[in-house]
Amino acid sequence: MEYGPVPITSGRPGYETPVGYFPVLHKVKDEVSRPYNNAPMPYSTYFTDYGIAFHQGSLTEESHGCIHLSMEAAIKYFNSLHSGEQVQVVA
Repeated sequence: MEYGPVPITSGRPGYETPVGYFPVLHKVKDEVSRPYNNAPMPYSTYFTDYGIAFHQGSLTEESHGCIHLSMEAAIKYFNSLHSGEQVQVVA
């Protein structure tokens, strides 16, 4: 699947988002971030073993390592990608 580029925000200083190629590990449609006061993480697509995902989120505020997407982009990736498929995160 080819889609993008799309606007994002990523990890703030001290919580940098990892870059490289990663497999999609799993997806959770109605996810919340337990470490961050149950912050909503709709349409989460996880790509690291330590809880980093791309999901719908603020396009103006940096994250704690995740990649924030618009709702449209989050839904598109969530519905199109499957476990084991490779994604690329670039700086």
